[in-house]
Amino acid sequence: MPDEPGQISGGGGEAPPPPIDSGLKGSCPRCGARTLFVSYLRFADKCGACGLDFSKFNVGDGPVVFLTLGIGTLITILAIWVEFAFAPGLWVHALLWAPLTLALTVLLLRFAKGLLLALEFRNRAEEGRLKEPE
Repeated sequence: MPDEPGQISGGGGEAPPPPIDSGLKGSCPRCGARTLFVSYLRFADKCGACGLDFSKFNVGDGPVVFLTLGIGTLITILAIWVEFAFAPGLWVHALLWAPLTLALTVLLLRFAKGLLLALEFRNRAEEGRLKEPE
């Protein structure tokens, strides 16, 4: 079955690229072609090189949650440090931290979405199923 991790449709038997490549380069988790995204944040329906169907993966809101929590923590620590070190006015905080938070979240979202899709592919992640009672 060509959709299994470690197998490539071309039959070359090559190992799939590391999941981080899917995030950094927007590459297919099976063949490594840069076909994962059709726009900055929108996944393609399938890989143009190997035919892997990207629509069957459910990345959902996972990347946004992790980025918001991580970046929010970092920004909060920086804002507290700036407040105690320099004591700027409230308007400086508003002009500095809100755009920085938005920019970091949007810039890192593509990487996080690509990485999560590649990890779903590598680990064969799918919805949990309850076992039917016998």
